[in-house]
Amino acid sequence: MDDKQPITAEGYKKIQEEHQQLIRVERPKIIEAIEVARAHGDLKENAEYHAAREKQSFVEGRIQRLNHIIANSNIIDLSKQEGVKQVRFGAKVTYKDLDTEEETTWQIVGEEEADIKERKISLKSPIAQALMGRTEGDEVTLRVPKGNIEVELVKVGY
Repeated sequence: MDDKQPITAEGYKKIQEEHQQLIRVERPKIIEAIEVARAHGDLKENAEYHAAREKQSFVEGRIQRLNHIIANSNIIDLSKQEGVKQVRFGAKVTYKDLDTEEETTWQIVGEEEADIKERKISLKSPIAQALMGRTEGDEVTLRVPKGNIEVELVKVGY
């Protein structure tokens, strides 16, 4: 079974940058903080030491998670999608709510790069699943937190 997860080249680059930041910058800072805290004496009652160890645990866990993501990523080249009018992985989809006339744009990305603030939703989200395979002009029912909404796809791009 192929365990590779789709990811955009941009998302992969961000994950690699975070990985390198943690290894090259954060990890050495934490090691230094632990050494300084150890020099203060009794470790049982040393809050600085315990805080540094807790941060070390978090950073090491995140590094392991990023190692897994990097090893199991299938980088999708979105430039090969130019001209495709059907919604696929990586598509930037603009749709109009048929009741309110409000337009919304999302990019469909891998789970690890989904970020609501950046208007990126996971390929596995209900909205993305409803949009997959559709084309401009199609009307679709989307299940959103406030209920179902009827939308029309206005633009599909990569």
